Amino acid sequence: MIWLWIREKKSILLGITGAVVLVFYGIIPTLQQYPQFGRVYAAYGGIFIVLSLFWGWIVDKKRPDRFDWIGGFVALVGAAIIIWMPR
Repeated sequence: MIWLWIREKKSILLGITGAVVLVFYGIIPTLQQYPQFGRVYAAYGGIFIVLSLFWGWIVDKKRPDRFDWIGGFVALVGAAIIIWMPR
C-alpha cells in the first residue's frame, strides 16, 4: 500500500493504511504464546512468500510462473518442517 502511494501516486490514505498494517505486522507476532516463537516466526516466512505471490497476481496483475509456484511450495514445505518435525 505504501508502494502504491509513493510509486503509483495513489491516495495518501493507502499510505497511512499501509503504515498501520506494518505496525500491526510487527506487533502481532510478539504476542504469540508458542513456546519456540523463533521457529514460528521463521515458518511465517514461507507463508509470507506464498501470500506475496498472490498479492502480485491479484493486485499487480503479474501472474506467477511455475518456478514461482515451485519456490512457494518449497517454502511452505520448509515451514512445515520447522513447525511440525519432532525434536
